[in-house]
Amino acid sequence: MNTLELSTTTADLTAPVISRSDVLVVGGGPAGVAAAVTAARSGAKVTLLERYSSLGGLASGGMVLVLDDMINGQEITVTGIVSEYVERLQKLGLAIVPPADDRKTSEELWNKWGRYGTFDFHSHTNPKPICYAAAFDPDGWKRVSNDLVREAGVDLRLHSWFSRPIVDNGVIKGVICETKLGPQAFMADVVIDTTGDIDVASRAGASYAKDNYLTTLVFRLGNVNTKAAEAFEQANPKEARAINRKIKRLLGGAWELWWLKTPIDGVVWCNAPHMSGFDGVDPADMTAAEFAARDRISESVEYVRANLPGFENCYMLDVASQMGVRQTRLLQGEYVMTKDDVTQRRHFADTVARGRDYYYPYRSLLPKEVDQLLVAGRHYSATPEAQKMSREIPPCMAMGQAVGVAAALAAGNNMLVRDVSALDIQQGMRRHGADPGDVPSSNATVDIDLNAVVLA
Repeated sequence: MNTLELSTTTADLTAPVISRSDVLVVGGGPAGVAAAVTAARSGAKVTLLERYSSLGGLASGGMVLVLDDMINGQEITVTGIVSEYVERLQKLGLAIVPPADDRKTSEELWNKWGRYGTFDFHSHTNPKPICYAAAFDPDGWKRVSNDLVREAGVDLRLHSWFSRPIVDNGVIKGVICETKLGPQAFMADVVIDTTGDIDVASRAGASYAKDNYLTTLVFRLGNVNTKAAEAFEQANPKEARAINRKIKRLLGGAWELWWLKTPIDGVVWCNAPHMSGFDGVDPADMTAAEFAARDRISESVEYVRANLPGFENCYMLDVASQMGVRQTRLLQGEYVMTKDDVTQRRHFADTVARGRDYYYPYRSLLPKEVDQLLVAGRHYSATPEAQKMSREIPPCMAMGQAVGVAAALAAGNNMLVRDVSALDIQQGMRRHGADPGDVPSSNATVDIDLNAVVLA
């Protein structure tokens, strides 16, 4: 018999209730930390659950080491807790940010900053303009995350793997996690799903779409003579392009610049390989992806040592502990963002967070079928095409802050999260130093019909 046709049934689960909170956040990545810290700073009692041994998600465990998608021209559009991270990392010497005077286009500035990845990757000019962005260290991100959570008084539980939601008559009441001590229950007035794959919302009965995009396993190399490597590329552009094309082929796909400098001298970040065809929530697929990526990495590093000046004595420093999954399940909530919404820069009356030059309505963070549940992060309510263009880390943190404000308001006023007003969330975001996108930029397309409906 095919084992896939078999199933088993177990007795009802019994799990001790570990805590009761105003707000429970499931998933300690960038969006989850932003949500938990913001809700706690707003006066709520907050519990944060994370399956790994550290906070940070793809910014730390996934080693996505450039913060970008935060500008609209010269305007910095994503602020708030992401700005706190940048400032704290800079004080630790673990983040590199081009100064304001260098945020423009020139060959000289490209040579100075381009290899940090701090450029506008949407630009079609050559060289691309240097912009407000940050190259950072992953362990620095973990450290700042710990500090923020501890200072805010969040009850943090690491090593706690979400298992199932607790739903009563369409209202989520908490979740059950698997731990080394067995199943444990955590109860709350409001639950926020920041798992990246809407693990909580999908199992609670919320509608979602499913699609696959890229998976990436990035790595870092140590003992690289970056000055020699850059000098070679600048003096021998044709030969350097040929070598880099070969490396990208070996990796099976890579970012525009497959290696970038980091705040640590001699350590480079390799944003590759990029692989398609793997399902980011299927354990068998993810196992195959891990093996495929490491095989490609090993072959590529051998070639790099033998052929790229500056890399002769490099060594493998580390490979990301988390696969970079771009897209799996996407909420189909009260409003589904479309590609046109993103490309036309559509501004909504209930905008509560923003990215580069696009805006997130509160409704895109609200499941239709489940009450007292909010989502934030790459799994927000959007079509697959829209999500590909609007799921970078800083905007996900902005969404996290918005739902953190909303959850605290709902819990503090004994109301449904779907009844919290966008205006109150916008004002709360402003109090936390974040731009909620309530004031559209000059290049936005204002949704007049929606304004008429919402504000009437």
